[in-house]
Amino acid sequence: MAAATLKDATAIVGIGRTPFAKQLPESEKTLACRAILAALDDAGIDPAEVDGFASYTMEETDEVEVAKAVGAGDVTFFSKVGYGGGGSCATLAHLASAVATGQANVAVAWRSRKRGSGKRPWTNTQVQLPTPAQWTRPYGLLRPADEIGMLARRHMHEYGTTRDHLFNVALACRNRANQNPAAQMYERPLTREMYMNARWISEPLCLFDNCLETDGALACVIVSAERARDCRQKPVYLHSVAQGLPAQHHGMVNYWNDDPLTGPAWTAARHLWKQADFGPEDVDVAQIYDAFTPLIPLSLEGYGFCGRGEGGAFTEGGALEIGGRLPINTSGGGLSEAYVHGFNLINEGVRQLRGTSTAQVPDAATCLVTAGEGVPTSAVLLRS
Repeated sequence: MAAATLKDATAIVGIGRTPFAKQLPESEKTLACRAILAALDDAGIDPAEVDGFASYTMEETDEVEVAKAVGAGDVTFFSKVGYGGGGSCATLAHLASAVATGQANVAVAWRSRKRGSGKRPWTNTQVQLPTPAQWTRPYGLLRPADEIGMLARRHMHEYGTTRDHLFNVALACRNRANQNPAAQMYERPLTREMYMNARWISEPLCLFDNCLETDGALACVIVSAERARDCRQKPVYLHSVAQGLPAQHHGMVNYWNDDPLTGPAWTAARHLWKQADFGPEDVDVAQIYDAFTPLIPLSLEGYGFCGRGEGGAFTEGGALEIGGRLPINTSGGGLSEAYVHGFNLINEGVRQLRGTSTAQVPDAATCLVTAGEGVPTSAVLLRS
């Protein structure tokens, strides 16, 4: 009953962002407020009407300070979602549930981050290692790149995935960023020679297999489908939402599963498609979480766009480009637009269904947005 209630019951009516850069002078709080106010202005909604918030547990700007700073009214719903990159779409799921059930009327999700000029989480050696990290960091897997490198190598070994397949991912994202003036990699082309000669970050991942270090913030506004018809922008409906935490999950390396390559995307996907009126073959464009290039083939398999082990081969022949089988990350994604824990993928999904993307897919009416594969994750199907 809850799933039926959520289907198309709410819509995104406003999106906002700050500039993206390696270093911005403003604080994370200031960036968050600017993105939220921009999203509310985009929707044509007064900040005093906001009564719901959702963000990440890793967000260092809390709803109390944000609500005061933007001029929100009485707030009747607020929540936080864990696991960094896995939480992006889940913030929308929480707000959709709140709005659909009357806990909030105008709800805002946001992410503000100074990763480009701030500290790296894994450099804080004073913090006691959480239990999963005790089985990885002492053996050299210090960063997410090291852990995803392990998954990538296993996929290569079992299914013949190659660096050319990973280059296809990096190239598709870079090509779209080259069309996007807001992207950090705007007008900075990528060639195969550049990719193959780039320095290693964590073999088999080179420089261009890794997301950007970014300062910036983004936000979006969710209201009921009924209210959305009176807003300034064309509504983009939340058709299906899902989270995924598989049994015996163990971080990115997924050691305790029978198959480490069957990650959280597979769990989220089963629920996502079960609640939807269409399937993977009906998705016009996808915004797939791309902190690292291997996450794209893993997600293509998990969300049912190809068979098990076929994610690498799926990228061949321009499949991920505009006009291909599944255009992806049409603003440049985390690899080439900005890395703000995947929230820019949400906003780009909205632009695609509004018809305002800098790399517009003709007649796009459905869009899949995913959060990070490898950690407890989430996903949303948007439709116009």
